[in-house]
Amino acid sequence: MTEFLLGILGSLAASAILLVLGLLRGARPLWWLLATCSRYTGTGLGRVYRHQSSSERDLARDLRRARWVKVLAGRGNVLTREVFSPLWSAGASPQSVQILLPDPDPDPREDSWLDRRSEEVARFDPGFAVGVLRSQVRTNIDYLARVTQARDDIELRTFNLPNNCRVIATDRAAYLTYYSASAHGRNSPCLYARAPGFLYTAALRQFDATWTHATPPLPTPLT
Repeated sequence: MTEFLLGILGSLAASAILLVLGLLRGARPLWWLLATCSRYTGTGLGRVYRHQSSSERDLARDLRRARWVKVLAGRGNVLTREVFSPLWSAGASPQSVQILLPDPDPDPREDSWLDRRSEEVARFDPGFAVGVLRSQVRTNIDYLARVTQARDDIELRTFNLPNNCRVIATDRAAYLTYYSASAHGRNSPCLYARAPGFLYTAALRQFDATWTHATPPLPTPLT
């Protein structure tokens, strides 16, 4: 029993060490070590990107192969960039796309988690005055309303819940970013988790729990 427990502790320690190395270095040669250790421990961690923005090339490739896509974002700027543009075309392949964005206009009787994140960002980015983040989310919602108005396989909902992570998941893998209190999401580390695995399952649970408590956004005129 002692040897068994030591073996488990050793594998977890190895995973932690490799994770730290990946965060510090972000080098591709370390990815195979992470993947090997993750298969042994069952976490499913395949890569660590030092910055979320550096994952977009691999993310674009996975989106092109996906049967379905789930997105939980804190702002949604990535949805308007080239990495997502194939999903909005008429020949897109995913059977369904579910998108979650923060509610820019929550019930005034409720505390706004989007405003909480905005206040957090304003501490290190002086350009984030009150209302800037709300405006950016509204713009992204309007963009999605236009590019998807003739599609019934894309569904958008908004949520007023803690705005502390980004999840982009497909049937094969998930890209998971936990937002730092001192950096924009694009500058935070991004974890790549393969299916099946503990991290992949955790990412889907995070999305599904938020989706359950989300609602369709208020319609805006399409001009």
